[in-house]
Amino acid sequence: MNNKGMFTSRQARKITFRSALTRISAVSIFITMMVSWMLITTASLVSLKQYTEKSLQVLAYTLSQSVEAAVVFQDGLATKEILANLGQQGQFSVATVTDVQGRKLTEWRATDSLTLDHQDKIIIRWLFPHSVIQPIYHRDKLVGYIEISGADATIKQFVYFSLIALTLCIILASVLAIFISRRLHKGLVFDLQNITAAVHDIRENRNFSRRAPAGKIVEIDTLSKDFNSLIEEIEHWQSQMLKENDSLLKRSRRDSLTGLANRAAFCSTLENLLRDKKGNAQIALLFIDCNHFKPVNDTYGHAAGDDVLVTIANRLLQCVGKASLPARLGGDEFALFICSTTQDRDLIDATIRKIKNKMSEPICLPDGITIKMTLSIGVAIADKQSTLKSLMEEADKNMYLEKQNHHNQ
Repeated sequence: MNNKGMFTSRQARKITFRSALTRISAVSIFITMMVSWMLITTASLVSLKQYTEKSLQVLAYTLSQSVEAAVVFQDGLATKEILANLGQQGQFSVATVTDVQGRKLTEWRATDSLTLDHQDKIIIRWLFPHSVIQPIYHRDKLVGYIEISGADATIKQFVYFSLIALTLCIILASVLAIFISRRLHKGLVFDLQNITAAVHDIRENRNFSRRAPAGKIVEIDTLSKDFNSLIEEIEHWQSQMLKENDSLLKRSRRDSLTGLANRAAFCSTLENLLRDKKGNAQIALLFIDCNHFKPVNDTYGHAAGDDVLVTIANRLLQCVGKASLPARLGGDEFALFICSTTQDRDLIDATIRKIKNKMSEPICLPDGITIKMTLSIGVAIADKQSTLKSLMEEADKNMYLEKQNHHNQ
């Protein structure tokens, strides 16, 4: 009887494969969801902390712009009114404005900042361990400082709501996953393998043209479609980023006023030419400085000076073209290089004459005034031992010698 009872008991404890698989799936899903909940919560809180700190810095900068005028005039009442108007939105709890000597100009505190409970203090201490101090500038001159401390009212509500929503989503996803796993184990594995293969190919080979195949299971098919839509967006985003990066690179190598190459682009190109110089190839560097440019600024204004620089840049382009990479090094200094396959000094002299002849033409300013400008040009011809630094120093030296001769005439 005992053996028969034990056998019957063992039979009673047996379960079907489907039930066992469901139980295993349920346990796995529960553990996975709990771990996911903890990881997502941790990552979200860390991200939230970083976001709030950054937001507080941005807010401090915004406030410094808002109170700039009031601080300049030492108007504490107006400053406090501005802080109060912004502070009532709950973005910060305390704001203090001081002048450059550290004297307090005004201070604003939220009404509830003095009645925080222990929990709120812990949250604020964690989210905002330090207050943010932002200098206040007026026309690039330091006129004071603003120090703000964060407020947790809005953030606390967001955290509570997010945790509740995340928990509900995890619970709902667990129930749904158990329900689906009872019916779709075979198709699920196959379809997930297809998606995994697509993700792996995209990640390893950057093959953004790859698409996940449609799945037999509705949810997996939806995932495949959403994944493919996301990849299309990423592909489009990558294309746009490449275009923007190319545009930014071009702008970073151009002088904003004249449109010529800037010093960095010019030096980089010239250095590459010197490094790759072969045989009898000749590289000549021309340093160009505008004579008596300062009186133009002093007499007609900086706008007229800018027009002169733009005109010089355009005339340099007309004389030598883009191949010589005419560049504005800064101020009224320009440079270009001349490359030839033979040691030909005549080409250099002809180019200099062409530039000076072109500059002999009057420059018409916007107000109708015409002026004539002359250039001092220093030449340095590279040899096998020339470096970028030595070549530029030689050209600069020769330019100033010509400039000195021009002043002595």
